[in-house]
Amino acid sequence: MGKSKTKNQKKSRLNANHVAEEVFGSAPHSFVFHRGQVGKNVGQLVADMRRVMEPFTAESLKVRKKNVLKDFVAMAGPLGVTHFMIFTKTLSSINMRLARLPKGPMLHFRVTKYSLIKDVVSSLKRHRMHDQQFTHHPLLVLNNFGSDGMQVKLMATMFQNMFPSINVHTVSLNTIKRCVLLNYDPVSQEIEFRHYSLKVVPVGMSRGVKKLMQEKFPNMSKFEDISELLMKGANLSESEAEQDGDHNITELPQIYSGRGNMASQQSAVRLTEIGPRLTMQLVKIEEGMGEGNVLYHAVIAKTEEELQEILIRKEAQMKEKQERKRKQEQNIAEKNALREENKKRSLAGMKRKRPEEEEVDPEVEDPGNQDNRPPVVESDDEAEYYRQAVGEEPDEDMFPEVKRRQRPERSSEVPFKKRKPFPGDKTKNLYGSKSSRETGPGGRPAGKTSVNGGKSFGKRSAGGKKFEKEDKRFGGRKFGSGSTSGGPGSSKFKGKPHSGGFKKGPGGGSRQDVDGVPQ
Repeated sequence: MGKSKTKNQKKSRLNANHVAEEVFGSAPHSFVFHRGQVGKNVGQLVADMRRVMEPFTAESLKVRKKNVLKDFVAMAGPLGVTHFMIFTKTLSSINMRLARLPKGPMLHFRVTKYSLIKDVVSSLKRHRMHDQQFTHHPLLVLNNFGSDGMQVKLMATMFQNMFPSINVHTVSLNTIKRCVLLNYDPVSQEIEFRHYSLKVVPVGMSRGVKKLMQEKFPNMSKFEDISELLMKGANLSESEAEQDGDHNITELPQIYSGRGNMASQQSAVRLTEIGPRLTMQLVKIEEGMGEGNVLYHAVIAKTEEELQEILIRKEAQMKEKQERKRKQEQNIAEKNALREENKKRSLAGMKRKRPEEEEVDPEVEDPGNQDNRPPVVESDDEAEYYRQAVGEEPDEDMFPEVKRRQRPERSSEVPFKKRKPFPGDKTKNLYGSKSSRETGPGGRPAGKTSVNGGKSFGKRSAGGKKFEKEDKRFGGRKFGSGSTSGGPGSSKFKGKPHSGGFKKGPGGGSRQDVDGVPQ
């Protein structure tokens, strides 16, 4: 089992995390983004500059077309962002702006030349770049920024504040893996931007020993003895065999990562460019976030009279803006007061109206109750509610889930209306009290029945099919071969005495004889 953490270990861990948070919060942070349409190459340049500014920059910052500069300024405060690096593109040039938040100044540069990381790496025989190099901020080196001129000093201050400062007495050398070099040319007034990877190797030993000190052991299959590697230094590339001089040899105050880099020992510092490259020129410096006075311009020079005129015009604009703001605030206050007054009057009117509604005479007829209909009573039964509201019986398929209630029975005081007999109907139907003319669906007659005999029962049945005269037989005889009147030759009971007629039929009629006369 592993040892459990003691209280001192936990306390030291918390203290280390607290210090790391303080260091991260005190370091300058930046946003690198573009504005407008810039194209594919400039978009890749923006991504490469984000790589340079790591780890104190927004790596995955998303920019939309509708975003304006005020949106980035509003988000920079809560996130602790201190600098903006903005790229834009015009038809003639590519521009870069450096801004200090929240009140400026803003420096405008014209990018004359640039190379991407992929271009620089492809030109090298051996490049040295890995992800561990970007876990710490780069070391900033400024060259030739001590010349006279307000704009040069301001540029140097801006570049210094973009990267975290280091303390040479307490800094750990293992955290320095990259270097950013800015070189200013006073003659052409151009600034060269370079990005390098640092490598420290021990000196004072042969190339073969250096090869053995590396992590990757060399291939000695072609050697007969190890002395050939130590003495001759065979099978080494030109970049590994290059000579170091006094310009890059120094004594290490601390142990540096890598084999052989011991404290108080001579080691050589080698730089390998990893890109990107920039060559730019300062154009102008503005106060604020690009909306203030122009402090410096490389092309346009104005006299004192022109500057005074510009200041007077800006002061007049500021006064006019303040006056508009004061009028707007006054109008808003008047509208709010008027709204409150209208609200009070509305509440007072509502209070006066309530007693009037309570004093209404209950005997006054309700204007909404028309045709003297009974008031609608709420009911859980939907069918009953429909009857009360509409006054009609609902259809069968209107409320399929609710069982429809039966309508109340008729009062005994109202007699049923007797059905008038059909004209010419002298006898009753054998199966009931209905007329001899049967009715089909919808009340239409289904067919004609012969009283005098000899004809078919009808042309069509209730189902719509015809009764054939020869094919359809009833009891061995044609249906309708006899007469219902009991004429000669029309009854199948011929020669037999009457037996009291048919029995009660399905129609529910009374007992009848053959002639249709009730007994």
